[in-house]
Amino acid sequence: MAHRIGIIGGGIVGMAIARALTRAGDFEVTVLEKEHRVAAHQTGHNSGVVHAGLYYQPGSLKAVLCARGRALTRDYCQDKGLPYRELGKLVVAVTDEELPRLDEIERRARENQVPGVKRLDAAQLREIEPHAAGVAAVHSPETAVVDYAAITEALAQDVRQGGGSVLLGQEVVAVKNAAGLVQVSTPAGTHTFDRLVVCAGLQSDLVAKLVGASPSPAILPFRGEYWVMAAERSHLVNGMIYPVPDPRFPFLGVHFTRGVYDDVHVGPNAVPALAREGYSWGRVSLKDTLASLSWPGAPALARKHWRMGAREISASLLKPLYFRQARQFLPALKPSDLAAKAGAGVRAQAWDADGSLLDDFAVDRLGAVTLLRNAPSPAATSALAIADHVLEHYLQIARHPLP
Repeated sequence: MAHRIGIIGGGIVGMAIARALTRAGDFEVTVLEKEHRVAAHQTGHNSGVVHAGLYYQPGSLKAVLCARGRALTRDYCQDKGLPYRELGKLVVAVTDEELPRLDEIERRARENQVPGVKRLDAAQLREIEPHAAGVAAVHSPETAVVDYAAITEALAQDVRQGGGSVLLGQEVVAVKNAAGLVQVSTPAGTHTFDRLVVCAGLQSDLVAKLVGASPSPAILPFRGEYWVMAAERSHLVNGMIYPVPDPRFPFLGVHFTRGVYDDVHVGPNAVPALAREGYSWGRVSLKDTLASLSWPGAPALARKHWRMGAREISASLLKPLYFRQARQFLPALKPSDLAAKAGAGVRAQAWDADGSLLDDFAVDRLGAVTLLRNAPSPAATSALAIADHVLEHYLQIARHPLP
């Protein structure tokens, strides 16, 4: 009898793990996704960037798996005929005060062996992005853009062709983890598995509670809102223009990204979402909001980041403030260039009971259940490598990929 393995979550990470299992041996693989399509949340609501590994602490899981995942994603897109465009990224220091932080980005990039990375002065950066402002930049020419939803659909098709099942509209309501078996219940029935992998993204801490795992880390949802540039002005951006990250804050700040289909997006910002799947201010869940406010680490987080939070919320509500953040990188930008809001994504940010935000990928195991507790960016870039990592280190399954 084939070993039965269940996957909760039909985003790119869950689907990559399911695909890896169908290729690794005689396993009966079943993916349970609560929505009626795959890639419905974080995977389908991001900028589509394939990160090259500029920012991450050398030796961290993010650094290692991002580098491997970028190569695997490129090869997968080529194999499937999916769009993969190496447009390049500039991390731009606007002022001299940012140069020490840019030095650190360059150091990390070189230690992480980011391909082709170069330090540029003001004149050199404008050879790549003629309309950008800055005193210096780090250039990553192989940073790319893709359609992650299309990749996830292709992965799902691979799972089906490999004999696995992708069951949509199957929200998990109960999990029983005992006697070496895992029973997972949905409104449609109960599935019995020998092993279970939880890749539930915005719902990962709630599913962890169903499994009987620690409530920490919890998920704090942050919404990132985008504007789309007017098509007739999109020539102002050739590839990607990013700010130098401030290590005091957990998010990058507003930036410019030319997408895989040539639309240019500005953003995202980072505001607390009032629901786990709160893609607008009008989407409110009292239960989710109270859960965040009552988490033991909430006061410490608020004390540390309230200024940033106030600035981000103000820019979300007032377009001129959002425009001001963006214009410092692109002086030719006009308010009318931010033509329309282009939707939003919600990031599942894990935080501990002391209020600290988890930075690296985090995987946990409880008996026959493996749980991805924190998988923020660059999880989409790293998905195929995360799958290999989970199979090898948590499921103890030797990988023998099919040709």
